[in-house]
Amino acid sequence: MLIQFFISLFLLTLPLFIFKIITKSSKSKKTAPSPPSIFPKSYPVIGSSLAVNSHREDRVQWTTQLLQSSPSATVTLNMLFGRRHIFTANPANVQHMLKTHFSNYQKGPFSFTVLFDFLGNGIFNVDGESWKFQRQVSSHEFNTKSLRKFIQTVVDTELNGRLIPMFSDAAADKTVLDLQEILQRFAFDNVCKIAFGFDPACLSPSLPSAEFAEAFEDATRISSRRFRAFFSMSWKIKRFFDVGSEKKLRIAVTRVRDFAKKIVREKKQELADKSSLESVDLLSRFLSSGLTDENFATDIVISFILAGRDTTSAALTWFFWLLSKNPEVEEEILKEIKGKSGKPVFEEVKDMVYTHACLCETMRLYPPVPVDGKRAVNDDVLPDGTVVKKGMSVAYHPYAMGRMEMLWGSDWAEFKPERWLQKDEEGKWNFVGRDPYTFPVFQAGPRICLGKEMAFLQMKRVVAGVLKRFKVVPAVEDGFEPLFVVSLTSKMKGGFPVRIEERRDLD
Repeated sequence: MLIQFFISLFLLTLPLFIFKIITKSSKSKKTAPSPPSIFPKSYPVIGSSLAVNSHREDRVQWTTQLLQSSPSATVTLNMLFGRRHIFTANPANVQHMLKTHFSNYQKGPFSFTVLFDFLGNGIFNVDGESWKFQRQVSSHEFNTKSLRKFIQTVVDTELNGRLIPMFSDAAADKTVLDLQEILQRFAFDNVCKIAFGFDPACLSPSLPSAEFAEAFEDATRISSRRFRAFFSMSWKIKRFFDVGSEKKLRIAVTRVRDFAKKIVREKKQELADKSSLESVDLLSRFLSSGLTDENFATDIVISFILAGRDTTSAALTWFFWLLSKNPEVEEEILKEIKGKSGKPVFEEVKDMVYTHACLCETMRLYPPVPVDGKRAVNDDVLPDGTVVKKGMSVAYHPYAMGRMEMLWGSDWAEFKPERWLQKDEEGKWNFVGRDPYTFPVFQAGPRICLGKEMAFLQMKRVVAGVLKRFKVVPAVEDGFEPLFVVSLTSKMKGGFPVRIEERRDLD
């Protein structure tokens, strides 16, 4: 064990030693200074890994700048020991990866290892036959009318029973709320009801601490740090010795999985005691379809909670921020809400095309999953000519893609819902979507998000329900600009403090 430790320590310090020699040698050479370049220098053995490591906290923004400066919208970064990482914001490359050559670009062993302790063999962490099987079962369930009806009921119950009353109390008491936290709690309650048939009641008036929710947050946050580690060996060493963040991760994952397994056992017993399926949550459906393995069922459900927990809440957090900066957009949404009042809930949100466009425009600028990496199974060449070697990391970059002038025009930095809309002869807005390889926020190809319709339903119901009653006002100083940060999904650093004001003009 000690030998292993010292070997690992040597490997950790070797590149830094080499880098010091290189920089010392370069300083001794008296040459004219070269103009600064946005692209990082690459050195023998260590490549550009030190530059990459120096951008751990703003890597998404930094790689976006690189891609914006690249004529092909693709960059290749040299890493330790000759490894290379490719980032692309080129739609032709994205289609090549996610559809045309789908089988060659997989999650891969690195991602699987990083997330295995948390996600196990769940659908978002596997490839091959295991993924195909889970995808087939999940796809069938997501396409049933009864599940869609159940989701609609769950969302409306949480909205009208908890979120609206909380906003009403905050407006009366002039309380400042962290909207990001509130929306995360809202989404967590929803996804647990939909996935498990279990209500954690995170959005209860007292905003209680829930062990399962807190453990899930810890597991998500610490797992994401593994991706940003300078050496993968560093977190593996900490895990081996059960110290630091890896000890916290082990405790958090144990709590999440023990709780999930308890619910799986109870659900199996419930189904065994009944002659027919009465529950319509996903877990009940999976178990009824023959998935009797406890660990497998747990893996699937944890993956779905991860997918539904932070994605919609992240999109809505940024949506309300952008709305506060663009009052003319808010007016258009209010007109649309007013025109839909009185219709059945599903019809109301289905026809909210302007709101739909606003949500797409929000996710263009602030995608819930800003970068998605794959691993090449075999050698390949991307459509733009970039050479890919077997085992190389290739990532498409939705955050950068939403900021490419070649895709969105010179006004790409503007929040402009109209770029998603066209008016017909009667002056009515019609939604005009972009292809999923230009706007891969919900992925594309065989792995396209199964919950896309569910996500839009939930987000539009929140927008309609909240804006019909309230105005959301940022409780920040003039000139405040929120910082986009990334865990496994994106967040607003430090939360989003807001005041809630009752609206009187839409009654």
